Amino acid sequence: MTTLLKIDVSTRGDSSVSRKLGEQFVTQWKESHTGGNVVSRDLTTTELPFVTLPWILAAYSPVDGHTPEQKSAIDVSDRLVDEMQNSDHYLISTPMYNFAIPAILKAWIDHVVRAGKTFKTNPDGSYTGLLTGKKATVLLASAGVYEPGTPAEGYNFLSPYLRHILGFMGVSDVTFVEVGATYTVDRKMATLESITDAAAPAVIAAAR
Repeated sequence: MTTLLKIDVSTRGDSSVSRKLGEQFVTQWKESHTGGNVVSRDLTTTELPFVTLPWILAAYSPVDGHTPEQKSAIDVSDRLVDEMQNSDHYLISTPMYNFAIPAILKAWIDHVVRAGKTFKTNPDGSYTGLLTGKKATVLLASAGVYEPGTPAEGYNFLSPYLRHILGFMGVSDVTFVEVGATYTVDRKMATLESITDAAAPAVIAAAR
């Protein structure tokens, strides 16, 4: 059975462009993957503590030697890593904050980038990602327009970073659907539906 891990980041709820794009994606994905399983991970309702010393000590030591404090610190990370290992396709729907990823998404990344779990260090000092054979789709909603070829393209630090960190974990098949000018919805210059409908062909194509 093919499994899609759907990761939502936006705090806007039903008024979120990225979440609506994610819904479009899942609808098409289910049609294209009969019998497929969708696992939803909403980062806004997930307790994601920042990495602490007990977390680091647990991540780099044998499980049977963990103290109760270390076990508690690494528990969320273990569950998030399991979701990634057991999924075939990752869907990340996210807004852009200040040209980069939201802090809550960075917190998730810090929990899932794990030595021996999602990557390994080779004797020569190089790295090998362990999540091979998987793919990812990133649905990015931004107030400004940062698509390739636009004047502000260089301000988009989100897409290069996500592509790099996913690749670091072994996920080289990554598709981005970038939807800009979402400020027009807040200013009543456009509707949420008009923005998401315009992006639908690209979203649907990525889900097939």
